[in-house]
Amino acid sequence: MLNRYSSYTGPKKRGTVLWLPGWGMPGTIFDGLRARLPEFRHAAADFSRAESLEAIFAAAAKAAAKAHAAEPEGPPGPLLIAAWSMGGLPALRLAAAGMADGLLLIASTGRFARPRAERDKGWPDAVIRQMQRRLESDRAAVESQFREAMFTEEEWAAGCQNGLPPLGGPEAWTTPALLAGLQLLQDENTLPLLPAVRCPSLIMHGTLDRICPYGAAEELAALLPGARLLPMEGAGHVPFLLREAEAAEAFRGWWDERQTESHTQTV
Repeated sequence: MLNRYSSYTGPKKRGTVLWLPGWGMPGTIFDGLRARLPEFRHAAADFSRAESLEAIFAAAAKAAAKAHAAEPEGPPGPLLIAAWSMGGLPALRLAAAGMADGLLLIASTGRFARPRAERDKGWPDAVIRQMQRRLESDRAAVESQFREAMFTEEEWAAGCQNGLPPLGGPEAWTTPALLAGLQLLQDENTLPLLPAVRCPSLIMHGTLDRICPYGAAEELAALLPGARLLPMEGAGHVPFLLREAEAAEAFRGWWDERQTESHTQTV
């Protein structure tokens, strides 16, 4: 479904993409996607030293303001926010505040913690609390188990896990930052804000995602005005790994369509 868009042949530097990573991950997780989108400028938010959920939101807002003002010459181009997993929550807040011209939401949700009756859209609060309790005493086990849940058996066999940064590497999040991220996942509910989002949205979501179930993507598509949902068949929670070319082409084609529609409406 992702390969129906034609290859890029247009001009360079058509705006800035701000990348917001998921829980425990550095911005380098997006390197493969960024390399396949050379016509855009790229920026990233760093949550690895945030010590509260407020600090995470502040880091995202600061990165968005900086990215929007970073055009070296001429008026600032459009600012698109591309967010994966946990990063989708601050991305939706920024978009609802009018700080984005477009959204790419990958394996994201408007609300992660859910009642058990909504397990098709998120995780029960008790699971997040258990991760919080274990994090300081057995951090490596918590992170390892979370990573195992990211991929399907087929993706493990294909080596998708090798695309993740090593645990404990130089870009690793601090333990307070991991706790702050879990608090955000536990407390944040952007669902009431979604009707206020006026920029176009592209939702990419693996149909076999065990961390942020596919039902969350369907919910986003139903509540975000003008959103488009692209199911990534058979993919888990990191649907762009080993599929960067397809994902980049889908994003490019979608944005080209939005630009064409905008031009047609103003003529």
